[in-house]
Amino acid sequence: MRAALPVLCLLAAAVLAAQTPAAKPPAARPAAPSYKDLKYPTLRPIQIPPVATFTLPNGLRLYLLEDHELPLVSGTALVRTGNLFDPADKVGLATVTGMVMRTGGTRTKTGDQLDVELENIAASVEAGIGESTGSVSFSTLKENTDEVLGVFHDVLTAPEFRQDKIDLAKTQLRSSIARRNDDEHGIAQREFANIVYGRSTPYGWQIEYATVNRIQREDLLGFYRRYFFPANTMLAIRGDFSTAQMKARIEKLFADWTVEQPKVPAFPAVQRESAAGVYLASKNDVTQTAFVVGHLGGMVSDRDFPALEVMADILGGGFSSRLFRKVRTQLGYAYSISADWGADFDHPGLFRISGSTKSASTTDTIQAVQQEIERIRSGEVSESELQIAKDTALNSMVFEFDTKAKTLGRLLTYEYFGYPKDFIQRYQKALAAVSRADVLRVAREHLSPKDLTIVAVGKPEDFGKPLSALGAPVKTLDLTIPEPPSEKAAADPGSLAKGKQLLQRVQEAVGGAAKLAAVRDVVEVIDFRLDQSAGGMKVKQTDVWLEPNHFRQDSEMPFGKISAYSDGQSGWVHTPQGTGPLGAAQLKQVQGDLFRLYFRFLLSDQIPGRTVTAVSDDTLEISDREGHSARLVVNSQTGLPEKVTYESVQMAGTPMAVEDRYADFQEVNGLKVPHKITIERGGRKFADLTVMEYKLNTGLKPEDLKKQP
Repeated sequence: MRAALPVLCLLAAAVLAAQTPAAKPPAARPAAPSYKDLKYPTLRPIQIPPVATFTLPNGLRLYLLEDHELPLVSGTALVRTGNLFDPADKVGLATVTGMVMRTGGTRTKTGDQLDVELENIAASVEAGIGESTGSVSFSTLKENTDEVLGVFHDVLTAPEFRQDKIDLAKTQLRSSIARRNDDEHGIAQREFANIVYGRSTPYGWQIEYATVNRIQREDLLGFYRRYFFPANTMLAIRGDFSTAQMKARIEKLFADWTVEQPKVPAFPAVQRESAAGVYLASKNDVTQTAFVVGHLGGMVSDRDFPALEVMADILGGGFSSRLFRKVRTQLGYAYSISADWGADFDHPGLFRISGSTKSASTTDTIQAVQQEIERIRSGEVSESELQIAKDTALNSMVFEFDTKAKTLGRLLTYEYFGYPKDFIQRYQKALAAVSRADVLRVAREHLSPKDLTIVAVGKPEDFGKPLSALGAPVKTLDLTIPEPPSEKAAADPGSLAKGKQLLQRVQEAVGGAAKLAAVRDVVEVIDFRLDQSAGGMKVKQTDVWLEPNHFRQDSEMPFGKISAYSDGQSGWVHTPQGTGPLGAAQLKQVQGDLFRLYFRFLLSDQIPGRTVTAVSDDTLEISDREGHSARLVVNSQTGLPEKVTYESVQMAGTPMAVEDRYADFQEVNGLKVPHKITIERGGRKFADLTVMEYKLNTGLKPEDLKKQP
């Protein structure tokens, strides 16, 4: 009976359904309104919050903006300087100065000590120098304002420029030089700018190994003293504070900064000479061409800049732009393309149409770009094109002033470059007033087809048409990076004697030269942990060394075991895929590791062919005849090794700045040996190493290391 119950229910439901009148179909819903019918109110004029402005007795200009939304305080000091003031033979000086102002610490604390202090309270203090501005900034929770302002004051007014951080900054620049031809887009942008501005001008200079190597600590000190003084500095602070109290704080804190210098000269003028022509940079390891087409642009203060910005957006500002529709959608040539009327605050920027295209369509793409430039000069744009471009520009301004922080930053920039206080309101009105006739006029007056500089980076053998079809001779660009000249500390009798004395102090601190010399073999079991930014992988690693140059490393990776062996001249590597010889880059890494092996490195004054030179009171430079070089920083209080800095050749063959920082010294067979090592690569943390076990002089033999898995 229970089984029949569901059937009866279904039958009853069917009968009821048959007796129930059919439901009326639902009434049709009204069509949803089109987005085209949406109406938006006119953008309101940008509102600038009141900023309190003062000039302190020492000449420092102070800008204060209260913002009590969050318990935070932040600030930026702008200093009138820049890499445009670099000496021609030391290009990169301003960049290194800006890097080391913060990393080099102050007179009372090293940069590493500042890192720890600031990280513990979730604060930051940073410094840098760009093309035409120098800056030192800070951010902190309100409760830590006084402490962080103290650090900010010291970095701005009393940087120490410690030698080890200068060395690290220079190594980082060398690494960037070595990699500057890796990306075709970067090459195209760099070469275009250097050609248009002129390679013989500060706007077109390029950092080279030779210019970096000439930079010394005295150069940084001189550059800093010339440009960093109160009357040449603007300080803007925003956050949760009282204006009167913050003014009193800053005036008291910076009362001791009374340095005076002559007024800083104007930045160099841009040469307005045409660099028209077609330039080819051959890069045979790519399957596409990166290109830039354009010429000199203008300044933000130019009367026609609003109309030129609208014109550039119509030409190549987005998916609806003429270049995108023609070159990307209709012809299918380009992977990407955009146009920009570049304008800087104090000198002309660059008008650029840039993108990438299939190698076979390189010349066709550039010809299409030329045609679109001519077209926008030949007749008025449509009303819809104009409106979309104007709306894009006007709406983007909202996001440039949507927070007090951005607003204060903009105001400070305008003040820095001497713009009127109501500049942004004037610009907003001018942008809204741009007409179709304005766009045509500025296109005809400012776009100059005869002055176009065309740079293409790609594989010319794959071009469907030669670049000469563009109607101008093709000039070949030389991308060769001059070989880095060797940079070694001066090995005069005084520095050699001082270096030997300092190294002997280290030897005594770790347990004595005799005990170091008695080490014949070493076994280390290491817990190797990559930083999260480098992947966060954990590895158990066993390193074995046997004099003179036998080295083996066994690493237990998540995907299997990797083993490698070398006698210093050759070797092999075994992976889950099989065994093969060490590559050239791998062998160089092993040779560098053997050169810096802790127990031998500290005996460098006793190893034939090695030179030990004092760079400063606490830094040694150790080098050998094979070209290896590293700097050892000694703890001034304990005499123990504190860190080693050097260049390591990566798998791609490019050098990378590396710093090994030692800690947790423990005694092993009467020698103090670091059990924790922090590795930085390229100025960023790379890994933490913890030595779980040390064994010295276990009686190993070469065949023990050579045995393959």
